[in-house]
Amino acid sequence: MTTITLDAVGKSFGDNRALTDISLQFPAGSFTALLGPSGCGKTTLLRLIAGFEQPSTGVVRFDGNVMADGVRMVPPEERNLGIVFQSYALWPHMDVAANVAYPLKGRGFKRDEIERRTAEALAVVSLRGYEHRSVDALSGGQRQRVALARCLVTGTKIILLDEPLANLDVHLRAAMLDVFADTHERTGATIVFVTHDQSEALALADTIVVLDGGRVQQIGTPEEIYAEPANAMVAGFVGRGSLVAASHGFPVRGLPVPNGKVLVRPHAVHLAENGLPASAERVRYTGASYETTLRLANGDTLFADLPRQLAIGEHVHLTVDDAWSVPA
Repeated sequence: MTTITLDAVGKSFGDNRALTDISLQFPAGSFTALLGPSGCGKTTLLRLIAGFEQPSTGVVRFDGNVMADGVRMVPPEERNLGIVFQSYALWPHMDVAANVAYPLKGRGFKRDEIERRTAEALAVVSLRGYEHRSVDALSGGQRQRVALARCLVTGTKIILLDEPLANLDVHLRAAMLDVFADTHERTGATIVFVTHDQSEALALADTIVVLDGGRVQQIGTPEEIYAEPANAMVAGFVGRGSLVAASHGFPVRGLPVPNGKVLVRPHAVHLAENGLPASAERVRYTGASYETTLRLANGDTLFADLPRQLAIGEHVHLTVDDAWSVPA
């Protein structure tokens, strides 16, 4: 296991500042998600850790050893890490076993050791028995498992995942979430996972780093990021919710803020005999509940997951049992 440390790291591409003053630590054995919208800098940050990019400012360290700064840079092949890309990056002319074994052959391992390690890596991702299949004959999820096995075969202490589920359908994504979680448990590797999908980050990571505009917006556990967002950007990007005026009298947690905005999650909104007047604007059935958009008298919008279907325009009363004070 390896601890990754970034100290005041910045990256520019010409006049474009991609990352500014990033100071983070990824503890040994942790599973961290880099979460944010397109163009926020999360992939650039992953490439700095991998050694594909050199920081313009600051230092990248593994276990206290300098991997890169403004002058020096250790190349990717010397960093003892593995990378899984969303495009799989498999060799189509090689079978499954040959794809997995490729990094070992380049390092001069003997044949018996290559076969042993390849078999072990394929077992970890539940692909034992697929050794001689063509990668072109595999499903998207199976190809992603091959890419993960190739990452594991060298005994790497760091695994970098660059939006690995982006090309999979919803059912394969759910299955691969279990594979990544199981791989982390088995190997104890330090994993850094880039995604723009907040549901993936919340489901997998023990720590989430939210990025926007090349800067860190918040670092916390999935529970903290979801329930206690540090600012309006995080509140709007992670999970469904409504930013409304605090003057409605909701029970509010967190420090009061000058702009008086609070975050209300859909599960905290309930129908009541008496309470805040509202009218239904949009209703969508999800199977478990009705996703309902409600308009308050002052024009604020509340999203709610309700147990019954409201008619469009129907007037109701609401109570809110939890809200979080959100800075601008």
